Amino acid sequence: MKWRGRYQHYNGEALRRDLVAGCIVGIVAIPLGMAFAIASGVKPEYGLYTTIVAGILISLLGGSKFQIGGPTGAFIPVLLGIVLQYGYQDLLIAGFLGGVILVLMGLLRLGFLIRYIPKPVTIGFTAGIAVTIFSGQIGNFLGLTGVKRHEYFLGSMKELGLRLSTWNVYSVVTACICLAALLLTPKLAPKIPASIVGLLLSTLASLWLFPGKVATIGSAYGSITGGLPALHGLDLSAGHLLTMLQPALVIAMLGSIESLLSAVVADGMSDTRHNSNRELLGQGIANMVTPFFGGIPATGAIARTATNIRSGAASPVSGVVHGLAVLAIVALFAPYASHIPLASMAPVLMVVAWNMSERTAFMKMLKTRTGDSVILVVTFLLTVLTTLTTAVEIGLLLAAALFIWGMSRSIVMHKALPEQPTGQGKILEHRADRHPGCPQVSIFSVNGALFFGAAAAFEQEAGVLARQKPGWLILRMSRVPFMDTTGEAQFTAFVRKLQEQGTTVLAAGLNRQPKEMLLRTGGYQQIGESRCFKHTGEALDYALAHVNRPQCQGCRQFAFRECPSLCRAAGEEAPAYAPGANSALAPAPRSASMPASIPSSVSASSGKMVRS
Repeated sequence: MKWRGRYQHYNGEALRRDLVAGCIVGIVAIPLGMAFAIASGVKPEYGLYTTIVAGILISLLGGSKFQIGGPTGAFIPVLLGIVLQYGYQDLLIAGFLGGVILVLMGLLRLGFLIRYIPKPVTIGFTAGIAVTIFSGQIGNFLGLTGVKRHEYFLGSMKELGLRLSTWNVYSVVTACICLAALLLTPKLAPKIPASIVGLLLSTLASLWLFPGKVATIGSAYGSITGGLPALHGLDLSAGHLLTMLQPALVIAMLGSIESLLSAVVADGMSDTRHNSNRELLGQGIANMVTPFFGGIPATGAIARTATNIRSGAASPVSGVVHGLAVLAIVALFAPYASHIPLASMAPVLMVVAWNMSERTAFMKMLKTRTGDSVILVVTFLLTVLTTLTTAVEIGLLLAAALFIWGMSRSIVMHKALPEQPTGQGKILEHRADRHPGCPQVSIFSVNGALFFGAAAAFEQEAGVLARQKPGWLILRMSRVPFMDTTGEAQFTAFVRKLQEQGTTVLAAGLNRQPKEMLLRTGGYQQIGESRCFKHTGEALDYALAHVNRPQCQGCRQFAFRECPSLCRAAGEEAPAYAPGANSALAPAPRSASMPASIPSSVSASSGKMVRS
């Protein structure tokens, strides 16, 4: 039977591949689900319930063919902070409300917005989350007792320092056994989930060599009950929802970023294309339903999604099988999980933190020593030392400020003149600092976006040009890609000032968006439709046809090919060209497809030569 869409041409062979991949991913997901839940400050079974319910719903309703959903390491600092501040029940409400926000984002088709988050911000907070996860497991690795959980990094480090004397050698040995298995299994038996091997070996070693000497899941959280998760009631009163709105926004933001990043990774590995808005819808519905079963917020898991694809998954059925496999294992073997030492869970999370740290990309971006490096470091430090919300907000504001600053520095006006032709008739750039130019007609190229951030720079450049009081001014606008209302106001004021002092302004090469802006605001009419041209050559022909002929007589600058005929007196033969410091050979004849003037690349304000 052939199904449409993602199930097109689905057959028995595809089902077999999905069953195998789903079972493998389910085995991988069990220890991670418990570890993420414990690190988030809740009972381990809640992580398993999240894996089951959210995992099935995300696969069925999401927009990525191979996405595997569930609890992830990226959520740990956020969820722990919510639990410490509000409690577990309010965490469920925040997760539900976060799901509502994700659904609204999907319905409003806001999936594209994730693409506009700068890479330094995502790498910075991901690395900061990794540091937080890793440092949060030091206590369990060393077997410290009496350690209190803190929301902030410095408080946690201080707590570890105070409790360092309580370290347990048996916990360290157990953790080292698990860590060794995690590092060696991928090399010796790459097809076997390393986390399962690590937990089994370290648990058996602790039970056999030193029983009762290390803290376990059972001693810390009680026994894990098997079977289906029970339904939970939620207090969804208006007052409660308003209280949890800010945490929910953080959950929705992080969940959308993580899930869509995971979907992009899946696309690259499987040569498919996800639907970002449908993915947000699926993630939102899953996070709305999961809290009613006691589950914590979930999102797309990059590592498990990659494992799903490598294991041969053929469709979203593998994600459903993954959730059902976890349910079956929990129902049959849940009581045995209570014997797993907490020291065994610590290396699992430490390895997860190491793998998600983006260390290579972090160092590469840091070495560039640019504004992106500053954004990266600030976002990273704020993620570690404060909260993810603060880090992302400051990171985005800093990225916007640096972008505006950089764009404002890019606006510049270049003086332009035609250059002499080569033997092939090509026109080369002319260095206007070596030629005084035409006394009556000036050509300037405006380069860069005219927007609010560049308004001051443009005003400064334009002020210098206005003081020169040219008779005719041709503005080459082909390198102005964008103009906002602030830029339009500055530009129109500049044109009006020149016109009031007797300068005739011509505009050439207006791009579509700036032209539409000028038409809407009246700036185009200020210049005059007859004085706006498609090409610079046309504008120059117009200017030279209307220049003051008596003023041209006796001039020997020869900036343009028409100059010899314009500057001769009545009855006088046209003077010959004399190439040198004060003359230029005439360029080849102009046409509509070949602008008359090539920018000379000399800044009007500084006089420095700049290639345009």
